[in-house]
Amino acid sequence: MSTEHKITKQQVNFKVFRFNADEDYLPYYEDYSMEVTSEEVVLDILNRIKWEHDGSFSYRRSCRHGICGACAIKVNGRATLACKESMTDMIELFGNELTIEPQSKKRAVKDMIIDKSDFWEKHADVTPYVVTDVDETPTLENLVSPEDAEAINDADLCIQCGACHYSCPVVEVNEEFFGPAAFAAAYRFEADVRDEIGTERLEAVHQTNQGVWDCVKCFECAEACPKDINPIEKITSLHQMLFKENVATSNVATRHAVGFKKSIEKFGVLDEGGMVLYSERAAVVKHIPLALNMLKKGKIVPPWGIVKSENLDEIQKLVKSSSTAKF
Repeated sequence: MSTEHKITKQQVNFKVFRFNADEDYLPYYEDYSMEVTSEEVVLDILNRIKWEHDGSFSYRRSCRHGICGACAIKVNGRATLACKESMTDMIELFGNELTIEPQSKKRAVKDMIIDKSDFWEKHADVTPYVVTDVDETPTLENLVSPEDAEAINDADLCIQCGACHYSCPVVEVNEEFFGPAAFAAAYRFEADVRDEIGTERLEAVHQTNQGVWDCVKCFECAEACPKDINPIEKITSLHQMLFKENVATSNVATRHAVGFKKSIEKFGVLDEGGMVLYSERAAVVKHIPLALNMLKKGKIVPPWGIVKSENLDEIQKLVKSSSTAKF
């Protein structure tokens, strides 16, 4: 019995970002209309634009196996690994009108190629290496137990491709923010039992505007990572380390974390109004108009109106057993 795969074709219109920093004052878009087959991936389209339409079109590519991150771009605003994403999936998701852009338009150098210098600067700022006194003439290996190696949680698999960094919406609007790759590196070396840097690295990632507390938990970095490292997990672990090592100071973000825990311990459910009050303190006044509107629409309820979870005892036991840091 024949199991031959049937190849389908569709007409797709591409709106492609174009810019040459050496010649253009402003970026612009060019339109290309092509017949796309079900066998093609986004990288095939980039190749066809260059080979069939404009030889000056520029982009990065390397392994074509979905593991190096070199060909990362954006399709309709979505972080996309060009060699991995099927055109059929892209069409099902967005339709037959697709916009192809670099990871960061404001960092574009030539078409899909961007300047990644800020990525490397921020990566360097978190001290991405083990800090320890090394015996220049060791007689034994510096062994690490399987359990200690496991604690690094795959953060050592990061290849510094920058795909997560430029998919992060905070990086795009805040030039000070370290970004998910830098946080993954910070966690990787904080979790390394051989590291003796003390709290210096944690203090760096605790700073407002640039540190872990400004992460908006959108999970775009986890979606973009070609190595499935999931920087969000590492950012959450850094939150816990900051409390555990007594580096965390009282600010809106840390009080938000404490308020979240207190709310769950007290009610077994989230008291959103109470958490904002706990986090913002006197500054909560600015939220009063919004809070009143939310009360009217039933989005939040006053503390006396919160219905405690039927499983509150079990939830409190779980919170107590899983808490590894002093709040």
